[in-house]
Amino acid sequence: MLEKRKTEKYNPWSLEYSDYDPKKEKSRESLLTIGNGYFGTRGALEETSASDTNYPGTYIAGLYNRLISTVADRDIENEDFVNIPNWLSLNFKIDNGDWLDINKTKIISLNRSLNFANGCLSKTLVVEDNKGRQTKICSSRIASMANPHLAALQYTITPLNYSSRIEIKSEIDGHIINDGVARYRDLNQKHLKVVDQGADEKIAWLLVKTVQSEIEIAQATKHSVLKTEKPINVSANSKAVSGKISFELNVDLAQNEKLTVEKTIAIFTSKKDDVKNPLERCKSEINKANSFKSILEESELAWNKIWDLIDIQIDGDPKSQMLIRLHLYHLMVAASPHNKNIDAGIAARGLHGEAYRGHIFWDELYIMPVYNLFFPEVAKSILNYRYRRIEKAREYAKEYGYNGAMFPWQSGSDGGEETQVVHLNPISGKWGDDYSSLQRHISIAIAYNTWYYFQVTNDVGFMENGGAEMFLEICRFWASKSEKDESTGRYSILKVMGPDEFHEEHKKSPNGGLKDNAYTNIMVAWLFAKAFEILGKLSENSQNEITSKIHLSNEEIENWKIISENLNIPVSDEGIIEQFDGYFELKELDWDAYREKYKNIYRLDRILKAEGKSPDDYKLAKQADTLMTFYNIDEEDVTGIFKNTGKRIPENYLRKNYEYYLNRTSHGSTLSRVVHAYLANLFGNKEEGNKLYFEALQSDFTDIQGGTTAEGIHAGVMGGTVLMAITTFAGVNLKTKYLKINPSLPKNWKSLKFNFWYKNNHYTIDLSHKQLKIEVKSKISKEVEIEFSNKKIILPTNREEILSY
Repeated sequence: MLEKRKTEKYNPWSLEYSDYDPKKEKSRESLLTIGNGYFGTRGALEETSASDTNYPGTYIAGLYNRLISTVADRDIENEDFVNIPNWLSLNFKIDNGDWLDINKTKIISLNRSLNFANGCLSKTLVVEDNKGRQTKICSSRIASMANPHLAALQYTITPLNYSSRIEIKSEIDGHIINDGVARYRDLNQKHLKVVDQGADEKIAWLLVKTVQSEIEIAQATKHSVLKTEKPINVSANSKAVSGKISFELNVDLAQNEKLTVEKTIAIFTSKKDDVKNPLERCKSEINKANSFKSILEESELAWNKIWDLIDIQIDGDPKSQMLIRLHLYHLMVAASPHNKNIDAGIAARGLHGEAYRGHIFWDELYIMPVYNLFFPEVAKSILNYRYRRIEKAREYAKEYGYNGAMFPWQSGSDGGEETQVVHLNPISGKWGDDYSSLQRHISIAIAYNTWYYFQVTNDVGFMENGGAEMFLEICRFWASKSEKDESTGRYSILKVMGPDEFHEEHKKSPNGGLKDNAYTNIMVAWLFAKAFEILGKLSENSQNEITSKIHLSNEEIENWKIISENLNIPVSDEGIIEQFDGYFELKELDWDAYREKYKNIYRLDRILKAEGKSPDDYKLAKQADTLMTFYNIDEEDVTGIFKNTGKRIPENYLRKNYEYYLNRTSHGSTLSRVVHAYLANLFGNKEEGNKLYFEALQSDFTDIQGGTTAEGIHAGVMGGTVLMAITTFAGVNLKTKYLKINPSLPKNWKSLKFNFWYKNNHYTIDLSHKQLKIEVKSKISKEVEIEFSNKKIILPTNREEILSY
């Protein structure tokens, strides 16, 4: 194993595979996804169709459909991210033989490369049939970053040791279902019906519609054929029958003679943020589309502009360099500069798969800060996705007897609660009730993202036109959820679940959920304090307009301060913050015994339930819960909140809490390692922190959770690891009055280079172990104040400065 690690080589600008492993193929398809923020297409081989090994899928941002399924004698309604007709399909057969089946044929070699720089996925495949005939297939595909409605595929076949007639078939099939997540297969997954199909001498087209949301999805395609790199006239036939369009041709090829087919696709929908006549737009777009080469060149120029803004350069660690760019690339696939005009949040699994039904969770808390730094307009658009649905959040709060805005744990098309009410345990094979909608801390994440965006951008206009209103309505919700105990004068928050997710109920919260989850209560106190700060940064006229619009009185705001100073946050004499009221009374788990028995214990909740036990009875966590507080806000802010509530805590309480909870955490979420890595570095345990960071950095690359990457990438961990390179290793603190930089590079990182926007100035950072080169480009200031290596410095703008440390 050690020798293998020594010989590993990583291309800093591409993800490469040189084999075909059916057990890993679906995970690789997720990691080889191409896209542009409008749509994403999984990296399945063109010759494959949906099976236990392969899963082609294409998803459009914000495109959902709702269906009813009968589960455990109950009608269950679910809204899903729709898998649209597969535009990739292209296959061949030799002399009236069988179509190529990659899972049955002999593979001589297969090399695949995803180029991060231009978003092009390429493959070189050599196969041998049962007659010994070897065929070489070279293909390249792109989702245009220049025109988000275009995709293109180039497919070249070369007979290596024979001459024969080759038949080619290219298809778009409208008879497709959502089938990418095995545990959803008991549910109704047929979301599309065919509306129209057709073909003429130049193009073919297909129009489908979602069966409930009634969104039209149009695709149009055209093909060109080259023989030995020269255009030829061949016997080709375009068909459009029964919801399927196809392009077929027969060509006689001599040994080593090349045949190239270029397939271009246009995609439009009738979503409100798209177009009114998607089929007509598709036809128009496909007719004027240029060659594969031209589309690639235009797309590459658009990608170049993106990389100029987002690239993070690491010298000394090729694997980390490749993985950081892999994560940056996939974030751009999930949401690119195009998304400033798209009404969608960032799905937890990107545009890469069907896990969680494509819903938007709290994962944006890990992702949004990256967009604040690189593409603030996209960040604003994602926040506006929430603001446009604030009425649904108000209705949701009112339904449960609260005021203000209570946002759903899982959000889809309209902002209603999409969390399922039953969930399949894949270990026991049984369906059980799902209580995860009690994770009301999603509203904390949305308010936090709103504050963070304002903190980094100084975008007063956004706060005046929705941002402040959303933040204040979330505060109002939490105030209405806070209950005063007249005997103690303390306020409690009941019927919640924390980020932990394993604990769903405790007797101290009689009506379900938990009482006084520490993460929730501390963050609520922080939100109330920030409400005053946000209002103070707006003009008096804006303050009056916003508070009048939502009928928010000074008395109500003042009450928030009273609640924040009296929230119940239990702490032990040793300074351990109790995860929730009653946590300390729970049983300890024999972690060694469970690791011995099950090896992989990431999802301890499912293991315990399959054994007839309950995770509610044990001190355990899926991921950081109490510790998550310190990921969001600085330790001094947490300390200040405790001080305001009259609690005394020891100076080293962060380390104590870290060690206590780390030993009781299964890391059942990829996000868990990000938080623990951040905190370990924060208090100086760099060895453990960096170990956890590098595990998080390669969690999708190695599919650390044993198959979950197959259902889509984990956008949260990708955003979190990118952000940590900036906030932890470069030591950039964006949460304070002015920028702070306190570097702490890993030993094997010789240097770290990146740039970002902060308060309307553009910063360029070039950091080594001994010095910082920094340039601040500004149109508004001649100088800026920063803190570097714990010293305040005044930097002149628009020139490079060199600082030693």
